[in-house]
Amino acid sequence: MRLSGINLHPVKSTAIRPVAQAYVGAAGLVGDREWMVVDAVGDVVTARELPRMFHVVADNAATGGPDGLRLSAPRLGLDPVEVTVPEEGLVEVRVHGNGPLPARSAGPEADAWIRKALGLEGVRLVWCADPSARTLKPSLARPTDHAAFQDGSPVSLASTASMARLNGWMEEERPISRFRANLVVEGIEEAFAEDGWQRVRVGRAVLRVAGPIDRCVMTTIDPETLTKGKDPIRTLAVHRRWGGKTWFAVHLMVEEQGPVAVGDELTVE
Repeated sequence: MRLSGINLHPVKSTAIRPVAQAYVGAAGLVGDREWMVVDAVGDVVTARELPRMFHVVADNAATGGPDGLRLSAPRLGLDPVEVTVPEEGLVEVRVHGNGPLPARSAGPEADAWIRKALGLEGVRLVWCADPSARTLKPSLARPTDHAAFQDGSPVSLASTASMARLNGWMEEERPISRFRANLVVEGIEEAFAEDGWQRVRVGRAVLRVAGPIDRCVMTTIDPETLTKGKDPIRTLAVHRRWGGKTWFAVHLMVEEQGPVAVGDELTVE
């Protein structure tokens, strides 16, 4: 088993940014979902409500590291804008009703760009000021587990074997990117074997498997055309439904921090 893909999402719900290597920090991959778009009252705005977000490209590597962000939207005809990590402007935000969490406002220039890109007034761009202030679901996490603006865990993992099985069930294949996992693993002999793992060692990082991920309608949106379909949720509902939800990929909690790279071997417990 080896790591075949690493994905960052610098701003939650925007375009996926594949990378060759990353650092697994206490709150997830450095540069992953550290920024977020919120509405006027501080609630998260995602592509499930606003698919146009998939056409916003957020790249922290373009600024030379995690201390800034470059936003672009070639399909929307907007000039890029550079955003620096704010030092003040503390606001309270919520991720799917959880919180409030401390964040810092990116400022009027970034907000104006985001509003134009998304065609929505009142939205703002914020940066996660303190991941340690966030409490994750007790059913998944321990008090020492934290995340930035990821949904339920700091890191997510999907396997190509599980995706191949799902594609075999569906009438039309979908790419594994529909599930927006941070880590993609190949070489697993059995589909959905990751459901039964307890711990993953990859590169110099050690991650605890906290459980499977329940999936939402965002996986049914084509990130290129922005059209909505019924799969993969429809097919998952037939083969991977329990507790009233559909499931694919797994949540990971960080036990030991360290670098990871595409090609790294995995060992599991």
